[in-house]
Amino acid sequence: MISKTIHEFLTRKLPELRIAVIGDIMVDRYVFGDVGRISPEAPVPVNRVTDVKEVLGGAANVANNLANLDCQVFLGGVAGTDSHGDLLTNLLDTAHINHEGVLRLASRQTTTKMRILGGRQQMMRLDFEEPEAIVEEEAHHLLTWLSNLCKKGLDGIVISDYGKGVCTPAVLEAVISLANANGIKTIVDPKGNDWSKYAGATFITPNVKELSEYIGRSLDNTDEAIVAAAKETLAAVAFDYVVATRSAKGITVVSRQGQIWHNPATQQEVFDVSGAGDTVVAMIITAMAAGLTVRGTLHVANAAAGVVVSKVGTYPIHRQELLTLWESIRHRQADPITAYSREEMASKIRQWQNEGHTVVFTNGCFDILHSGHLSYLRDAARLGDHLVVGVNSDASVKRLKGEARPINSESSRAELMGALGFVDGVVLFEEDTPAELLSDLRPNILVKGGDYTAEQVIGREFVDKVIILPFKEGYSTTGIIEKIKALVQEGLL
Repeated sequence: MISKTIHEFLTRKLPELRIAVIGDIMVDRYVFGDVGRISPEAPVPVNRVTDVKEVLGGAANVANNLANLDCQVFLGGVAGTDSHGDLLTNLLDTAHINHEGVLRLASRQTTTKMRILGGRQQMMRLDFEEPEAIVEEEAHHLLTWLSNLCKKGLDGIVISDYGKGVCTPAVLEAVISLANANGIKTIVDPKGNDWSKYAGATFITPNVKELSEYIGRSLDNTDEAIVAAAKETLAAVAFDYVVATRSAKGITVVSRQGQIWHNPATQQEVFDVSGAGDTVVAMIITAMAAGLTVRGTLHVANAAAGVVVSKVGTYPIHRQELLTLWESIRHRQADPITAYSREEMASKIRQWQNEGHTVVFTNGCFDILHSGHLSYLRDAARLGDHLVVGVNSDASVKRLKGEARPINSESSRAELMGALGFVDGVVLFEEDTPAELLSDLRPNILVKGGDYTAEQVIGREFVDKVIILPFKEGYSTTGIIEKIKALVQEGLL
């Protein structure tokens, strides 16, 4: 079900998103070469230059990631009127990034990082910069630009702080207040160990080193240590989520409510981690803005980061790459799910819940599967990370529907249900109601279709939440059977 939801996000929702990025804008220059000897002038390697490449960096790299995901992107920051600033403008135009919020000034130098690579390994980095906090007039320009965007409608705001001067406490407070007043999600890539200036942001995305520096102690990259540090952070500063990026161990998310999600990194050969954090930021803000669950968001963020670290240099993820990846996953998941025993299903649900997943449950006879069923089940699947369906046994259907039913056997009905891409588990039950089954399974959400109230739903005491979904009018198994009977009586069948 997760891959189906992600497929919808990648194919339909991403191009509809409007995301603003504000922060420290840079140009990344890569000098590629071959090292074959040591200099006779000094004991240093000689790099014979074979190629030079310039790409967007810093906040501009986040914007570039978003643009390559086909989002509508708006970038704000400061740059110089120097040659690097001209290069920056050309790169932004080529990437189709709206840069009306970029203030170019003769008094500023465009931050540029030059990386020297021998073969595929980075040998040295040279930084061209003069970090200086923006002045009141520059801040006013940026905030006016952002306020106008908010009025037109934004789905998310990325704050990309590299400590170069744009993200002053006053600017940060104004940006986050503006976002919260308009119901817009914000994500911060932090710098330094004073995170109080980011208070009120939806997400903060430190790596292990940054989280260690903020907490004030060295952290082992273990689940327990990262979760404890994240909880300590949330107790000190008002964020909704701490998103800790953990290199080879993937990503851990901890919410203010105490929920925990771990997602391991994809197995990729790592050539260069430059820009991988920016990719994670871009994926999280888009996925959450589009309504994906945290679990689904982590899947796409880790998948995107896995692609980026396998490349050399700062590399923006492309939507088509993710579409291809998820299409391959869908093919691997195409085999139908066989029915679980009650004990197996309960064990599977515990496993999912221990990993921070939300499990949705619904039940029914599903004797003749029709589009009304599909619409209802698809809506139920979207309420969490995994959908489990309880299917009445043949004996149970006979007691509920009469001697002539079911039309299809319990094994056939279970097989059809398991073949649906958004169903993650099928379990048969003999009782006339699912109460006993629910007492064993204890999913998070119980979904019922029809004109019920939550208080009328059997088994509600075994779940966290009951949700009532309307049935699709004009579709019913009984109606299909009556239509067939009528056709037979008329001699048409």
